[in-house]
Amino acid sequence: MSTVTSVTSVRRGPVIAWGLWDWGSSAYNAVILTFVFSVYLTDSVGKGLPGSIDASAWLGYALGAAGLVIALAAPVLGQRADSAGRRKLSTVVWTILTVVVMGALFVVRDDYTYLWIGLLLLSLGSIFYELASVSYNAMLVQVCSPANMGRVSGFGWSMGYFGGIVLLLAVYTGLIAGDGDTRGLLGVPTEGGLNIRVVAVVAAVWFLVFALPLFLRVPEVPPAPDREARLGVVGSYRKLFRDLAALYRSSPQTVFFLVASALFRDGLAAIFTFGAVLAVTVYGIGAGDVLIFGIAANVVSAAGALTAGWLEDRTGPKPVIVGSLIGLILDAVVLLFVSGPVNFWIFGLILTLFVGPAQSSSRTFLARLAPGGREGQLFGLYATTGRAVSFIAPTLFALFTSIFGAPRAGIVGILLVLVAGLAALLPVRPPQRTPA
Repeated sequence: MSTVTSVTSVRRGPVIAWGLWDWGSSAYNAVILTFVFSVYLTDSVGKGLPGSIDASAWLGYALGAAGLVIALAAPVLGQRADSAGRRKLSTVVWTILTVVVMGALFVVRDDYTYLWIGLLLLSLGSIFYELASVSYNAMLVQVCSPANMGRVSGFGWSMGYFGGIVLLLAVYTGLIAGDGDTRGLLGVPTEGGLNIRVVAVVAAVWFLVFALPLFLRVPEVPPAPDREARLGVVGSYRKLFRDLAALYRSSPQTVFFLVASALFRDGLAAIFTFGAVLAVTVYGIGAGDVLIFGIAANVVSAAGALTAGWLEDRTGPKPVIVGSLIGLILDAVVLLFVSGPVNFWIFGLILTLFVGPAQSSSRTFLARLAPGGREGQLFGLYATTGRAVSFIAPTLFALFTSIFGAPRAGIVGILLVLVAGLAALLPVRPPQRTPA
């Protein structure tokens, strides 16, 4: 907490450098995990896979396993990085490992024998990326003051959305657009999935280039004055539960919200993770056209988040989150039964309209609940509790896909997580609104 309270001024350079990491990280989120490489794995690499388990289900199981590793590792590594004054170093190390894995995806040819190496690399990339994100999010307090934390955080969020739009447009026009044996303005051959494999390399370079300003300009956090001994997995989770117990005694509504948000945020992440896979395998969207959908989805999500900020100032964050979750659930139920590209474009974009508000208002809900001087600690718990359940939605998606033998059934798994998150949120008392 000394790091938060010691920040008295904000310099523009470190803030921009911090936000550029979010711009660069869209290379993993938007290109690798959501709209390009995961679709390539399930639609091209996994095509003709023998056995009764669909490639989409294997993707769900792989990401579920990665989520479990993240849940076990994040509290240990986050605690060590914070107490030792190595938060930036941790971000640098995990970012570089993510970039290396992204580049290694170049070896994954469009043959089902490469599916397993593709799934392994994607799982490792997810682990490294999420661990980098834990330290990156904690670095927010190193570039802002408590007074402008919301604005700086929102700047980073918007950088991620718009970075995804720019990169998706670039790889689509340069490497994917068109038909025939060569694609895009660069005319890269499609044999062996070469054009998509080149996309992975471009995404890796993009992430590294835009992460460099953070490496160079953002200061490192000093070691904690009350630095504790290094804790193992069990010790770190004991500390997490002690922190939650202490928080429950002083502010039980905050703990209830942390639990509820961990659930529905896992569902929100699953929508983006599996949305493009479903678009191609279930609704008949072309593998190239799904990038256009991704660009539109990012624009709609950003518009939804901006609109939510305007509504939230008038109604508070809870009605925005509840309304968004209800909209997501109802729209997902419709998607469970409709078919065809047109229906996916309509109801898929409606779905993304609600994702941005749920994400942005969730963060401000916690900020408004936080007792004065404890914002940094609570956002650390916010990240850790979210990681602790990050395996649930991917695993349920894979389980329902396997049980019913169809990727469409995986939507039910995501729906269950969203419903559970909404049910847990409803009893939570909203923070008191500050008069304008």
